[in-house]
Amino acid sequence: MNSFGKRAQGERLERMRASAMWDGLVFRNIHPALPGLRDASVPRPTLKEFLSAGDRRAPAGPLPSLDPRAAWSRPAQSGLRATWLGHSTVLIEIDGHRVLTDPVWGTRASPFRLLGPRRFQPVPLRLRQMPEVDVVVISHDHYDHLDYPTIRALARHSSVPFVTSLGVGAHLQAWGVAAERITELEWWESHRVPGTGLTITAAPSQHFSGRGFKDRNATLWSSMVVRSGRHRVFFSGDTGLTTEYAAIRERLGPFDLVMLEVGAFHPAWGDIHLGPVNALKAHALLGGGAFLPVHWGTFSLAMHAWDEPVETLLQLAPSQGVPLLMPRLGEPVEPVAQAPVLPWWRTLQPAGSGTPRPAPDHPIARDLPWPLD
Repeated sequence: MNSFGKRAQGERLERMRASAMWDGLVFRNIHPALPGLRDASVPRPTLKEFLSAGDRRAPAGPLPSLDPRAAWSRPAQSGLRATWLGHSTVLIEIDGHRVLTDPVWGTRASPFRLLGPRRFQPVPLRLRQMPEVDVVVISHDHYDHLDYPTIRALARHSSVPFVTSLGVGAHLQAWGVAAERITELEWWESHRVPGTGLTITAAPSQHFSGRGFKDRNATLWSSMVVRSGRHRVFFSGDTGLTTEYAAIRERLGPFDLVMLEVGAFHPAWGDIHLGPVNALKAHALLGGGAFLPVHWGTFSLAMHAWDEPVETLLQLAPSQGVPLLMPRLGEPVEPVAQAPVLPWWRTLQPAGSGTPRPAPDHPIARDLPWPLD
């Protein structure tokens, strides 16, 4: 059960308790959720419904993917390049340095090997095939962002430093990451990555945290901003729409690349995930920049069709003048290269295909609402 992680203690816990986001027992969102984000008239799906594979919640076959190593062997012409490796895992190359966000190579977004959302297909390359990175950035401790087997491998086979949100370091340290490799940030705190010229800043998001039934909001959740002397990148982690994005733009922008979560949305939890429509609103609040959608195309974490987020973006973004980046898995892209979007995901998923799978019929699964926030 090591994948559940560990609660903070000692000096780490004392620092958490001093945070403005700590309410005396747990972390909290400072700003109230915007009106209308959560539709109270829509019941939450039960865990049983969530675990069932409804129509078109997964692609009919493997998605197109590329091996990016040949491209990575050449420097980015503009100095900024991003490679989406699945879900919220992105390798950012920024002025000669590499930043890896929310690395998840595990097969399930779950504490269990045989239960929980299974990824649609493997990452385009094995973790051991990855180049050396200068820093790993982890937004929060949910299973689809903080993956036990991936962290264990990084702890054993590399000396890469980690930058994350307050409290998450307790999990990392329990899994073998040395304390001196871990930097934990409160919102608006910054860390200069030694030897790189990169600054990473934790910024507000509207979400929650936890890896079990008894640790809800015991660690902080954040968006993250990566800055060099020439470029600025915004990474949302997980979030609902918040007006704090305007403050992020004012304090840390403008951004060359904006990576926003677009999947796992539902009317009953619209305050904790963006979805494509609110992601476009968030993009406007952030002041624009090339928009790379993340948090889609890897796990089925809601009730919508697997490709609905990007189909909606493709329909709405052009009329709003939003420059979309929609690369295939493993395809390096430079934000300055405004290539037309090719809907590559349509090549394998004809409308209406997919076979629903029955969910386990258990009293807990039958009645328990999801997500547990």
